[in-house]
Amino acid sequence: MSDTEWIDAASVDDVPADDVVGLEVSGLDIAFYKVEGAIYATDNYCTHGHARLCDGFLEGHEIECPLHQGRFDVRTGAATCAPVTEGVRSYPVKIEAGRVFVSLGF
Repeated sequence: MSDTEWIDAASVDDVPADDVVGLEVSGLDIAFYKVEGAIYATDNYCTHGHARLCDGFLEGHEIECPLHQGRFDVRTGAATCAPVTEGVRSYPVKIEAGRVFVSLGF
């Protein structure tokens, strides 16, 4: 039996193809990305400049922060480009019946 709690965050249609959207889920600001048909989720704030990642530019599997152009891999949250040195938290996502569910780990 799994201890994972899945939270209904959005409709699949709320996450635009090859783009990012910021949504509040259980009081947290989460960025959702749809890349090549798959949906990913990370914290929505850059660890370097505290800018909202949903205001950045998504290219492939990388989101570029709008403030200083640091980048993160949306699949893992890993920092991929200076000046960012610390990754953002990523969250497990599953799709059921056209809905996006996220596990926040609490």
